[in-house]
Amino acid sequence: MGDPVTEYTARLQQQEQEIQRLSAEIKNLENSQNLSPSPRLEELQEENARLKYRLNILKKSLQEESLSHRGKAMLNINQRLQEVFGEAIRASCPELDNPPLSIAPSQQAKFGDYQCNSAMSMSQMLKAKGTKMNPREIAEKIIKNLPDNELVQKTEVAGPGFINIYLQKTFVSKQLSNLLINGVQPPPLPSKKKVVVDFSSPNIAKEMHVGHLRSTIIGDSMCRLFEFLGYEVLRLNHVGDWGTQFGMLIAHLQDMFPDYLTVSPPISDLQAFYKESKKRFDTEEEFKKRAYQCVVKLQSKEPEFIKGWNLICDVSRKEFQKIYDCLDIKLIERGESYYQDLMVEVVKEFEKKGLVELDEGRKVVFPPEQPIPLTIVKSDGGYTYDTSDLAAIRQRIFEEKADIIIYVTDSGQSTHFQVVFAAAQLIGWYNPKVTRVEHAGFGVVLGEDKKKFKTRSGDTVRLMDLLDEGLKRSMDKLKEKERDKVLTPEELTKAQRAVAFGCIKYADLSHNRNNDYVFSFDKMLDDRGNTAAYLLYAFTRIRSITRLAKIDEATLKKAAETTEILLDHEKEWKLGKCIQRFPEILQKILDDLLLHTLCDYLYELATTFTEFYDSCYCVEKDRQTGEVIKINMWRMLLCEATAAIMAKGFDILGLTPVERM
Repeated sequence: MGDPVTEYTARLQQQEQEIQRLSAEIKNLENSQNLSPSPRLEELQEENARLKYRLNILKKSLQEESLSHRGKAMLNINQRLQEVFGEAIRASCPELDNPPLSIAPSQQAKFGDYQCNSAMSMSQMLKAKGTKMNPREIAEKIIKNLPDNELVQKTEVAGPGFINIYLQKTFVSKQLSNLLINGVQPPPLPSKKKVVVDFSSPNIAKEMHVGHLRSTIIGDSMCRLFEFLGYEVLRLNHVGDWGTQFGMLIAHLQDMFPDYLTVSPPISDLQAFYKESKKRFDTEEEFKKRAYQCVVKLQSKEPEFIKGWNLICDVSRKEFQKIYDCLDIKLIERGESYYQDLMVEVVKEFEKKGLVELDEGRKVVFPPEQPIPLTIVKSDGGYTYDTSDLAAIRQRIFEEKADIIIYVTDSGQSTHFQVVFAAAQLIGWYNPKVTRVEHAGFGVVLGEDKKKFKTRSGDTVRLMDLLDEGLKRSMDKLKEKERDKVLTPEELTKAQRAVAFGCIKYADLSHNRNNDYVFSFDKMLDDRGNTAAYLLYAFTRIRSITRLAKIDEATLKKAAETTEILLDHEKEWKLGKCIQRFPEILQKILDDLLLHTLCDYLYELATTFTEFYDSCYCVEKDRQTGEVIKINMWRMLLCEATAAIMAKGFDILGLTPVERM
């Protein structure tokens, strides 16, 4: 059964067209002496009126259902304002198709809480249609057509046609109470969608480097966001576990550990093992020939070569896992080897559709309007990364049935993915209007000398060394603040790991991922400014207020249900609105996948809280004895709401807050 609103709307449109046609006929007959009302027109008009009545009832019912469904979830105020003003804008200028709808938080309190900036654009659109109306007139019309709603207290037209919007304080207060009673709940999803995120993706037998660190941190945070919002998420680690280098590694394995089939080889440093085999490959012709033979035997899946390959992969996996455990990263490994059998089908499909061209023995595909072709079969008959990535996207669309596919790799691969996506659309695997396929690229990590981040000797920085250095420096920082004198050894270790790994993650995520960023332990461990250290300390400070007031969880829960959160002081109001913007921030990141927006928001929330706490007493103490003499419970609830949002923000960023630091 179809959607009743859509069904009735379609019937209404048909009726309207029929009415217009019959009305035109009657106009043509106006001079006729035998003019009489058309029974068909009257019948249509009656049915039209009935349909409109039923449609309005249905719309009202759906709106009520939607509002009740939102129930426990945090309300996205910007989205709700768009619904309200969207209706008013359409009613004000019905002659405009898709009139612009622009709602944004006000930058200054004197201009209200939000602004609607649509009137200026609407004026230009009307002018193009031959109608002159200044933006202020349009703004007045929009205000006049605002439907009854629960969140707008008042509006005013300012400047050339801005509409300043003032929110109801009681409405925001109720939303904050809802947050405290139900926790930080995501908005309801219209339908459950499946998301595949391809991230981290190191190469077997090679050390993970800072590029993999960025991919791992950014990809994990994206997954955490989608998971919180209720999507089904598949976290894929597309490791480089196939190709020519494995012939070289297996040949070297056979020479160094001839009994590898029965005794597990003691390879402790796979990077050194890789360098040794690469040196032999480049200098020993006989070894090189044998390496190529090993590749053929591996691709033919001969058991002893598969065993050697598995041994090498397992050594790498253990090294990767140490890093993933430190950073609390969960992944499902599905390397290039997974897609090998699927590549045959991919080539056949492109050939069958007549999309393959021969170029000096290679089989290539030229997607329209792309700078380069894809090579799907090399001149020697082998496959390429292009073939592997086409097989992967095909599997994710048809077998995983993904609605959203995101690739988190460095920006240097943007052209490659652009061409792969174009080829997948060319062959008809997906429609970008239905399936979202996106490359979330990122810039490089620079050292403090603004060059690519490397060791002093010019080698790539080992990630494990980087994490160990972070642990050392965070402990130094904690001891400098004399936290070792007040925390238990267990609390100190928790704080050390939270600060070290949180700072490394946050330093990455707080920068726009499209840009390069400078890696500096000194900056990331600074407890001033927009850093994880500052935010983690701020969170700990907020949580300590409840301990200071000696209020237990049960008392806070009861207060949330019975105490109105007053927002009369300007700093209370500013903090209340800031807390309530959390769903808007998440929606923006969902649209553009730029996680630094969440970091900026958490920093703003922390500084807004500090302003509030400096101006509004939450706990009042006797100056002589230090005894608590008064607790302003509504302000304690504001502290609790701030902490709840910060904790959820940390969770999405992969940071671990601690109660004591």
